[in-house]
Amino acid sequence: MPFDLVRFAGTVLAAATAALHVRAEYRGPRWQVYLCKPLTTALLLVLALLAQGSGARYQAAVAVGLTLSLFGDVLLMLPGDRFVAGLASFLLAHVAYLVAFTAGVSLGTAPWLLAPYALAGAAVLRLVWPRLGRLRGPVLLYVAVIVAMAWQAAAGAWTLRTTPALLAAAGAALFVASDALLALNRFRTPFRSAQALVMGTYVAAQWLIALSVGPGPAAASP
Repeated sequence: MPFDLVRFAGTVLAAATAALHVRAEYRGPRWQVYLCKPLTTALLLVLALLAQGSGARYQAAVAVGLTLSLFGDVLLMLPGDRFVAGLASFLLAHVAYLVAFTAGVSLGTAPWLLAPYALAGAAVLRLVWPRLGRLRGPVLLYVAVIVAMAWQAAAGAWTLRTTPALLAAAGAALFVASDALLALNRFRTPFRSAQALVMGTYVAAQWLIALSVGPGPAAASP
């Protein structure tokens, strides 16, 4: 089966399971959340594993990032407060993505591209800081890592000017937006549309990063 057809089918299935997950968050049943949330990320992981053309290092690092994200999804959806464990899993996922995005593009390239992400991170931290309590240290570390990841993805897009690199940069930016919405909903002011907005941007982010492993190099090195 041609990879483009596999990618299309995987995208349709992931979109369907993501939509079912969001619907179940608002209307139930809860078992549908437990099934569809991790299934969506698992489908995107399969897309990344089946892709060819981006080099072994890039593909492996993205696959590790998606796998760690899958663990984070499970930890955050289960009953009980596993926020710290989920945060740690996603922090490691961003480290994996950072490793992917440094394939062929040196860390620290295009330093001016750091500014928008650093400002966004600082703005969110300022809004949620009073309510973080003992989570201040872990959240601060998490913000630093996701900002570095998104900056490196943007630097890769600026340097390489390839479609996969642009997809990775867009996915990283959406990941920042998703986590900002999640933080504001959890630690600032809960809002009814949070689940739809957080999951919509999250799935789109992971989808774009998974697609960046597709044909055509996302990095300059194998």
